[in-house]
Amino acid sequence: MTKPDSTKALGIGLAGIAVTALGVLVSGAHIVATAWLVGLGFWTAVAIGMLMMILIHHIFDASWSTVLRRQYEHGLTMFPWLLLLFLPLVAASFLGKHDLVWPWMNPEHQLSPGHDVKDDLLYVKKSGFLNVPLFTVVTVGFFALWIWVSARLRKASFTQDSDGDARWTRMNGKTAGFGIPLVALTLTAGAIYWFKSLEYHWFSTMYGVWYFANCMRGALSMGVLLMLWLYNRGDFKGILKTDHLWAIGQLMLTFTVFWAYISFSQYFLIWNANVPEETFWYNIREFGDWWYVSLFLVFGNFLLPFLLLLSYRYKVTHRTIRRIAYLVLFVIFVDISYNILPALKDAAGNPQPFFSLNLVWALTSVVGVGGICIAAYLRDLPKTKLIPIRDPRIGECLHHND
Repeated sequence: MTKPDSTKALGIGLAGIAVTALGVLVSGAHIVATAWLVGLGFWTAVAIGMLMMILIHHIFDASWSTVLRRQYEHGLTMFPWLLLLFLPLVAASFLGKHDLVWPWMNPEHQLSPGHDVKDDLLYVKKSGFLNVPLFTVVTVGFFALWIWVSARLRKASFTQDSDGDARWTRMNGKTAGFGIPLVALTLTAGAIYWFKSLEYHWFSTMYGVWYFANCMRGALSMGVLLMLWLYNRGDFKGILKTDHLWAIGQLMLTFTVFWAYISFSQYFLIWNANVPEETFWYNIREFGDWWYVSLFLVFGNFLLPFLLLLSYRYKVTHRTIRRIAYLVLFVIFVDISYNILPALKDAAGNPQPFFSLNLVWALTSVVGVGGICIAAYLRDLPKTKLIPIRDPRIGECLHHND
């Protein structure tokens, strides 16, 4: 069943990429490339969240998540494809399209009449960080690091299926020890480089943590969908317990509150300081229909999932927790769009509307990148045991809270 599924996912992904590429003829390269960054940001968040979940599993020597961990290990195959799909944006900076996405890449980019990037004091002060060579090196380096850490985790886990040696569990514990701080630092720097630097005048010390919250929520929601898909296929019959769903639902609730705490703290501190170099970021996101997007994030990204996930019954009912997972993934997409798309300005310097073709290209980019990522997961799925059968904690996991 997996090969036809992966072929179908690949076809959907290629179709999404093709439609997004055709958008260049309709809306222009700058708009479509920025929308493409939304798709990359969404699926990179899911992949990083999966990696962090595995690392956290090993650092705490958790038992309940052992079965889910194997699905995340397959999900780590997304990283090489995400790097490949990111490279066109990086390569554009060397092909005369320096400001295709990031204005600071082109010193001649006009910020306002008579005011270019090269003459901007804030750019001059940040140019040691915001420059094309360093951007290229660290972007490739971040993905290379994530791929390397993923390879270590996967090798140890898959090899243990064959020999049952506990040293592989200890190896992954050591990987988690250095992997967690490395992944935390690189996801923070990646969020700042790729998203925050679109409007490089802005300051925020919480931006990396905001992205981390979405990484974790995305991975947890995707984990719910994968587990229920396998259960409905028959693979997880007798494996997936009610308390597995309850545990992952608890973490979804935790990171929903965490996202709200981080987002409110960032908003409150910036408005309280009332520094124009910081408040402008929120000002433009209260212009036009972006005001309604802001309100949607308050209610859709926090209040609604928070109230739903308070219920034990909702967390363990398959149909309900699946719908909550879809809701969370959708609002993560809106949240990432909220951080990226307002960088697209009209002639008056105001953000282009949210409900426009820009949103269409963002959606097609999510479908395009997502199809490739899901195909990578499905192709890797049959290569190993469905669950880590010789993991020291597998028995405890299979009888979780029986």
